[in-house]
This record gives sequence, C-alpha cells and structure tokens, in this order.
Amino acid sequence: MNLSAVVIARNEESAIGACLDSLAWCQEIVVVDSGSTDRTREIAAEKGARVIDHEWEGYGRQKNFAVRQATNDWVLCIDADEIVGPLLRASIEKALIAPAHRAYEMARRNRFMGAWLRHGEGYPDWILRLFDRRSAQWSDDPVHEKVVAQGPVGKLDGDLLHDSADSLHSYMEKQNRYTTLQAEALHRARIRHSVLKLVFGPIVRFVKFYFLRLGFLDGVPGLVHILIGCNNTLMKNAKLIALSTRHDDHNATG
Repeated sequence: MNLSAVVIARNEESAIGACLDSLAWCQEIVVVDSGSTDRTREIAAEKGARVIDHEWEGYGRQKNFAVRQATNDWVLCIDADEIVGPLLRASIEKALIAPAHRAYEMARRNRFMGAWLRHGEGYPDWILRLFDRRSAQWSDDPVHEKVVAQGPVGKLDGDLLHDSADSLHSYMEKQNRYTTLQAEALHRARIRHSVLKLVFGPIVRFVKFYFLRLGFLDGVPGLVHILIGCNNTLMKNAKLIALSTRHDDHNATG
C-alpha cells in the first residue's frame, strides 16, 4: 500500500530536515508552506518533498488542503517538529500490508524543557494521524484540529516524537494564541461561558494529569507542562467570558 506523508509548515528550517529524514521511506512527501521567510521550502525540496505554496487558512482547513494534494489515498500527517520513530515506522508499514482499519492512532511523546515526558499530559498523547482520506478528514477547527474518521480506529506501536525547540517564552506565546482561537471558536458556536469551569476547570485538570496520570514522576518539566495546561484552561474560559460580556454590552447599547 503506497503512502503519502503530509506536512504543513511555516518558518520551520530548524526542525523540518529531521522531520523529513524520518519520512524518507514513504512513497511521497508533500509539504504545504504558508509563507516561510527562512529556508524551510529549500530544505524540504532538497529532501525530495513536493513543496506547495498555500495561503494560511487555519490549522484544520490547511491540513485538509494538504491531504488533498497527496497522490495516494493513505496519508500520514505529521507536524514539522515531529519525527517518526523506528518502531512506529515498522508498525505503520505492517498495518498497511492489509489494513484492518481505515484510520490509526499513535502515541506522541513530548519533549519539554529538555526532558522527554513519560507521564501526565506528555505521554502517551494518543493522536490520529494515519488514515485513508476516503474515510476520514481533518475537522475545520482553527486550532486543536482533529481527524474525524468513519468506523473503528486502530492503534499503532511505537512513538511519534514531538521535539519542540521552542523557548519557554515562545511556547507561552503560542499557548496564548491557541487559547484566543479556542475562545473565539466557542463564542462563534454560541457556547455559554461558565464561572464554574473558570474556577474548577484548572483544578480538575491538575488533579487528573499530575496525580492520576502520574505527572509528578516527570519532575519539574512535568509539573511546569501541566501547570501551563491548567493555565490554558483558565485563559480559554476567561477569554470566552470577556468575549461574551463584550457581545452582551454591544447588544445592550445597540
């Protein structure tokens, strides 16, 4: 079964080389670039990828566009700062000999503050990235998009390694953008804000990932990773309340 690897990218010159090296066994690599100003496009072309320029549409729509550019129906979608580990590669190749499912999840292992996380939110971070595009597609969510598949989903062995080179400062900036996009999406969907979620959401998240999912075993990096996630829950709900309040005030004065 032929496989197309699909990657979306923008200004990823520090990471995309290793990403594409881990995909060299695929029959095709498609990189959709949304206006890189560094050497991302050149590096991708040097690695044998077919590079396509496409204006940014939001994560979900951008990934659906990229999937449509593939010449094979089976696609493997990964981010430019991710690497397919050897065991995961072998598991994918085995699954595609005679697919028992139309979509497969894989465990993503996250590297944070210089440490590979093994518990909490950092691992196993199960994500659906291998699928037959005739039976699955990305949601149109502007952030935290997901693959929506028809039928049961299989699980693969091995890890997808997420080695973000972000400094803590840039990581926090990214989380701030993500929570804004999430709040705006919830507001457009007319999801009502809740003070209970604002107060208890971060607490529940901390208990779940730090204690129940053994995040405390990852030391300080694990603690910081989980606390940032809790802050994301707080900020998403706070921003939704701010948007809802502004909307109500506008209607009242209108």
